[in-house]
Amino acid sequence: MYKKKPFFIVFEGVEGCGKSYQSKILFNKLKKKKVDVVLTREPGGTKSSELIRNLILKDYFSKDSKEKFDKYTDTLLYLAARNEHIKNKIKPSLTKKKVVICDRFIDSTIAYQVYGKKVDINFINNIHKKILQGITPNIVFVLKVSMASSKKRLKKRKAKNRYDNFPQSFYNKAQNAFIKLAKKRKNYFTLNSSLNDNSLEDEIFNITKKYLNIK
Repeated sequence: MYKKKPFFIVFEGVEGCGKSYQSKILFNKLKKKKVDVVLTREPGGTKSSELIRNLILKDYFSKDSKEKFDKYTDTLLYLAARNEHIKNKIKPSLTKKKVVICDRFIDSTIAYQVYGKKVDINFINNIHKKILQGITPNIVFVLKVSMASSKKRLKKRKAKNRYDNFPQSFYNKAQNAFIKLAKKRKNYFTLNSSLNDNSLEDEIFNITKKYLNIK
C-alpha cells in the first residue's frame, strides 16, 4: 500500500540519452497510480531558474567571438539556478510529502563542470553545502547511451542549445564520469538507454515502485 512520503528521483546522463523522455514517462505512470508527483528540470524548474537557464544554454556569443563566459561564471550560473530551484520548488514539494522527479541534478554539475571543464570540485562543494539544505536524491537513474544513438537523437532535435553541439569526446568524458559516480552508490542505477523500447520504461517503473512500496 502506497504511503505518502517525500521522495526525490533524479535522471542523469549526456545529451540524447533520453532522460527527459523517461522522466516524463515515469511521471505519467506515477500519476496513474494516484501518486502526488512533480516533474521538474535543471537548470530551470522555476520562473527565476528558467531565466538563468536561457542565459546558460543560449549560444550567447557569436561563434567567431573570442569572448565566452569563463568556466567559473558558467558554474556559478548553474548553482544560482539550483539555489532558486531548491528554495522555491524542490524543498517545498518534499516538505508537502510529494514525489519529485528531476531531469538533472548535482551529478550533471560534477560530470560536466568538474570532469569536463576542470572546475575545482571544492569550489562547487562549498557552495553546495550552503544551498542544498541537506537534500539528496533517493534514487538516481543514470542513462547510458551509445554515441551512435545519442547522435541520431540530437540530429532530430528541432531546438538545439550549445550543449547539443559539443564535440563527441566531451560527451564520452561526461558519460564516463556519470558511470564512475554511480558505481560508488547503492541507490544509483545505470541503465542502457540506447534502444527505443518499453523494457527500459518498465525497469525504471519497477525500481521506483519497489522504493515507494506501490503495488
